[in-house]
Amino acid sequence: MHKIGLLFFLLVSTTFFAQQEDAWVYLKDKPSASNYIENPLTMLSQRAIDRRINLQIELDSVDVPLEKSYYNQIKKANNIIVLGKSKWLNAIHIQGTIAAITELKTDFSFIKHIEFANKSLNTSSKTISKTAMDNHSNKFKNVTKPFNYGAADTQIKMLKGDFLHQQGLTGKNQIIAVMDSGFPNVNTLPAFKRLRDNNQILGGYNFADRNTNFYTRNNHGTNVLSTIGGYIQDEFVGTAPDAKFYLFITEIVESETVLEETLWVEAAEKADSLGVDVINTSLGYSTFDNPNHSYSYQDMDGKTTFISRGAEIASQKGVLVVNSAGNSGNSAWKYITAPADAKSVITVGSVAANRNISFFSSFGPSFDGRIKPEILAMGGASAVIHHISGEVVNFSGTSFSSPIMAGLIACLNDNAGFLLKSSSKTLPKNWNAYLKEAVYTSADRYVNPTAQHGYGIPNFDQALQNYKASTASLLYNNFINLKVFPNPTATIFNVDGLADGLKSYQLELFDVLGKQIKPQINYTINQIDISLLNSGIYFLKITKDNQQKTIKIIKQ
Repeated sequence: MHKIGLLFFLLVSTTFFAQQEDAWVYLKDKPSASNYIENPLTMLSQRAIDRRINLQIELDSVDVPLEKSYYNQIKKANNIIVLGKSKWLNAIHIQGTIAAITELKTDFSFIKHIEFANKSLNTSSKTISKTAMDNHSNKFKNVTKPFNYGAADTQIKMLKGDFLHQQGLTGKNQIIAVMDSGFPNVNTLPAFKRLRDNNQILGGYNFADRNTNFYTRNNHGTNVLSTIGGYIQDEFVGTAPDAKFYLFITEIVESETVLEETLWVEAAEKADSLGVDVINTSLGYSTFDNPNHSYSYQDMDGKTTFISRGAEIASQKGVLVVNSAGNSGNSAWKYITAPADAKSVITVGSVAANRNISFFSSFGPSFDGRIKPEILAMGGASAVIHHISGEVVNFSGTSFSSPIMAGLIACLNDNAGFLLKSSSKTLPKNWNAYLKEAVYTSADRYVNPTAQHGYGIPNFDQALQNYKASTASLLYNNFINLKVFPNPTATIFNVDGLADGLKSYQLELFDVLGKQIKPQINYTINQIDISLLNSGIYFLKITKDNQQKTIKIIKQ
């Protein structure tokens, strides 16, 4: 009996260790870093370098490619298959037996640590229960309805995107990377002819198949792209019709594996290196075909998943990342997924044409309590271009609210170029933070966010005004020593840093909708009394000559 038991143990052990697993091998260093940083064009395009200079983001070792010798040694290791890599995270995605993967740490001193996709295999893994979610095959499920021409007006005008276009902000100076599951027929459909004729499609890559054919695979990316860059005269206009695009396939619809996280990060790194301004990704990950790899709500903290860590770095490098919240609002898993949980990602939920929340729009907050999604756009019966017929139809999902928003984010970001023309100064490090704040504070629920609405539906007319006001002082160095305290306050706050006192300045107070508060507020030489106002968010605009600064005030 003892021998039989021992034999059974050996058989189980052999099966266990022979099982193929996914893992990320994290490397200790980048020995060639100084050479790359001294010669930045060897790793970044000139446009990417210019964007970094404008945003005052310094090059560092994170920008440097993986050490080739390390990569090649891992690639040649016995029983190991290399599936992908990330320079940002200094990691190599591999597949192999548990024994072979574990042995790497012993064989190669340059390995910092190994992280298995199956978290139970990691020595520092947290043990948490997993919540089931709808099968991956339903992720891109669309609801097709009869379409009335001109329906694209609703999804643009709901956000006051038409106001941006009227100001000449149509995305002309912006490059958007769309990272999705495929773009079939974008190279032939009439709705994308304007993009082709004007050379607005700059290129792309199929990371799923490791080739340059990105006009293939699943139609989801074609539908998504149409909401930003599609155009049919008098029938349909995307939200950023003059933007340029890179098209990257990172999603493999036939399966759901952690490899897709790595492919997404690879594409984001490529987008950054090409000087992309905005990334739209209507994708999200939590449940995989291998249940041992799946995440739980506890993992939606913006720093656990491989993809969310990559998305956060993309934002740190100056790229505006816009991501769909997910379509799980009415399922067992009702929460956002990765990378929508990343702190700096702009996460977009969905509303219908009547501005009511879509039942399928996923809930926040992030597990660590941050507002997610931040904002909403029309994802219920959105107007899109059909991937085969080329006609305008209605599809539903946060997959479409996200690119609708991404296009307008790009248009608003276009404003940075206009401001720079009138100033010799470079942009401050937190320029993108000001843009996001301008959008969030313009939203209709900014004062009272909810777990599903976030801050609500933005008003890009107001967002543009907020953006100009908050960045003017940064460009012109106005009011550099100005300080406001206490803030929040229930009664009075002090304004310090104005040598000649408030009375020599024009003061205007606005609510979150941009409506001016009258009569004028009471103030002394350096104090402002707002005790008679209702609780909420207000904006104090201080003007003198051609100088202006807007301060957000929270009334308790």
